[in-house]
Amino acid sequence: MDNCTPNLPFHPSIINIAPENPLFTLGKLVATPGAIELLKQHGLSPFDYVTRHWQGDWGDLDPEDVEANRAALQHGTRLFSSYRIGDGDKLWIITEADRSSTTLLLPSEY
Repeated sequence: MDNCTPNLPFHPSIINIAPENPLFTLGKLVATPGAIELLKQHGLSPFDYVTRHWQGDWGDLDPEDVEANRAALQHGTRLFSSYRIGDGDKLWIITEADRSSTTLLLPSEY
């Protein structure tokens, strides 16, 4: 590996993928060790889930949480998504109210 290529757990070419109609600013994108390991175990890209979150596909939420996200888009509060991974595991994505960061994490890491 040359010294210009970062040591990323996923192929660097997918970093430039962005949705055509993002709904909000992600801020700094971070992931916990558990989230990274879960995605690696299943051969999944974190950017697929971030893109879904960014476009308003909140995953497996109840209607109250979906409505809370709709209100958050208007009022600038926290955004939350939850996605099922494999046999019962969940990946959460949280964008902070000030849109300074978006975190991929497991429920147990909250």
